[in-house]
Amino acid sequence: MSSIQDVYAEELAKLVHHYQGALAGDFGCEEPEKAGDRWEETSENQRKLMITATRLALMELASAGQRRSNADYFAKPGEADWGC
Repeated sequence: MSSIQDVYAEELAKLVHHYQGALAGDFGCEEPEKAGDRWEETSENQRKLMITATRLALMELASAGQRRSNADYFAKPGEADWGC
């Protein structure tokens, strides 16, 4: 059974793959049809690599967002107001 995060990572990896191929020619890279073909034609290992890299990037972004969010609740060292 896969989690929603796994599905989201796979969908995002598919989109990145699609846009990378679509934009490759605009950036002087290989022609789009040579750059990556369709997602379904990409090797299973390459798809797994892209999905795993996307999942790790999403986890890192979520972690960074959590750290920023926590920073709003806790005083920096030496800045806490003490008193009752």
